Amino acid sequence: MARDIGETLTRLEAVVRERLAAGDAGASYVASLAAKGRGKIAQKVGEEATETVIAALTESDAALTGEAADLIFHLSILLAERGLGWGDVASELDRRHGTSGHSEKAGRNP
Repeated sequence: MARDIGETLTRLEAVVRERLAAGDAGASYVASLAAKGRGKIAQKVGEEATETVIAALTESDAALTGEAADLIFHLSILLAERGLGWGDVASELDRRHGTSGHSEKAGRNP
């Protein structure tokens, strides 16, 4: 059953922010990862991205879905640690909407 992704991401973002604010590394994976620093969070995002690619190429749809969820979860932590959220990502996607991907990429600052 498909869910409203906006509702799901909003709930995830709220939980991640709550756990970051609590800072209880003993009780929260989010807090324990954040306590290791931004570099470790970014490393986890990279690991999950790699696992997502591998699942896409060699594993089942269920495995790909699970890895994509892990990637989104860890990306949520990284965004929140930087003071950003899914609203910021949505705003950027909205800004790009209607622009050719080739044109958008060519217009980025190097």
